[in-house]
Amino acid sequence: MPATSIRNFHTRALCHVRSLLTDDVAMQTVACSIVALRLDYCNGLLCGAPVTTFDKLQRARNNLARVVCQCRDRTDARPLLRSSLHWLPVRQQVIYKVTHKVRTTATPAYLSNLVQTHIPTRALRSSDTPLLVVPRTHTVLARHAFSVADPSIWNSLPADITLCESIYTFKRHLKTHLFRLT
Repeated sequence: MPATSIRNFHTRALCHVRSLLTDDVAMQTVACSIVALRLDYCNGLLCGAPVTTFDKLQRARNNLARVVCQCRDRTDARPLLRSSLHWLPVRQQVIYKVTHKVRTTATPAYLSNLVQTHIPTRALRSSDTPLLVVPRTHTVLARHAFSVADPSIWNSLPADITLCESIYTFKRHLKTHLFRLT
């Protein structure tokens, strides 16, 4: 059974038990633990994936948002995702996960070894911003590798986000920035 069918199956199952859960927080917790977890699993691998892949995943996330918020099938899910649930769109969620992997200290060694800090050869005004080395690639497929995609995304972030001292403020500023991009 394809992954999309499994997610749709679980979303339809949540529709049936929605009336049994009286608390909206409980419904959101159940929805996140059953369906959203499957949507977010290994989504860091989706850097540079085709638009059709993101569209399928976004439709599944939109359906889940409608179920959680008890809205009709044709209701626009973007306001629900943003204001009610505070969920990022799938494409921005991938960016969030990838940049979060660089910033956290719990990054596995095999990932942290792929990312190197850029050391400028001379002192410039831009020397204060923590940039990462983006390896050169010759193929489009190679640009999707973590070692290339992650530094590219990190270097494109505004300086006020990359210079955050704590993980908590970094995540908050990053999520706000990604919501502005939508």
